[in-house]
Amino acid sequence: RRMFPTFQVKIFGMDPMADYMLLMDFVPVDDKRYRQGAFPSRRYAFHSSSWLVAGKADPATPGRVHYHPDSPAKGAQWMKQIVSFDKLKLTNNLLDDNGHIILNSMHRYQPRFHVVYVDPRKDSEKYAEENFKTFVFEETRFTAVTAYQNHRITQLKIASNPFAKGFRDCDPEDWPRNHRPGALPLMSAFARSRNPVSSPAHQNGTEKDAAESRREFEREAGGTALHQAEAAHQQLMSRVLSPALPGGGG
Repeated sequence: RRMFPTFQVKIFGMDPMADYMLLMDFVPVDDKRYRQGAFPSRRYAFHSSSWLVAGKADPATPGRVHYHPDSPAKGAQWMKQIVSFDKLKLTNNLLDDNGHIILNSMHRYQPRFHVVYVDPRKDSEKYAEENFKTFVFEETRFTAVTAYQNHRITQLKIASNPFAKGFRDCDPEDWPRNHRPGALPLMSAFARSRNPVSSPAHQNGTEKDAAESRREFEREAGGTALHQAEAAHQQLMSRVLSPALPGGGG
């Protein structure tokens, strides 16, 4: 259920001594749904390396914001290294109570990255619109699917995702050079796939790895009109910037 490749950013221009919160949310790319020829209940069809449109999007899913777990933190901390949203998880379960981002499977989404300045002034709500900045990288758009439609993407995840080690038949170093992790320039520097992680506890692909990997592959990443999404975004930002927001961010 973890987003893969992991969303990563490098941040510049913050006040080193000021506090900031980093957030992510997801908005639909369009108001369409898609079908699959042999499976009419599916919303997307992958044919000849492209997706086929089949109608209007499904009803909107509950809008949620994911806080980076280190929020709030000083600007100096955020800027000293690449910030990775590797804890972010996606689901299509409308009744999810774990705080995961809820998406409709077989729809297209645009991740959005938000930087929120923690304003120390007592009347900070007056400056709410000035205290956050939203960044959108179009190369991070993706289709929420139950399984990858391209075998090379499947192999990339097996090789690069530390939760997919149970599926590996050999060490990635034994792969042909053009199939090694990092050989496919999928995203820009603002959304890099993170490097393979070598953890002693996972070297041999335990049953726990395999179970987690199967959940990764088998569980769906659970549209809406674009203006509805924007309205929901404004409501979420209002809550984020509220003085009553708990300091931990969550």
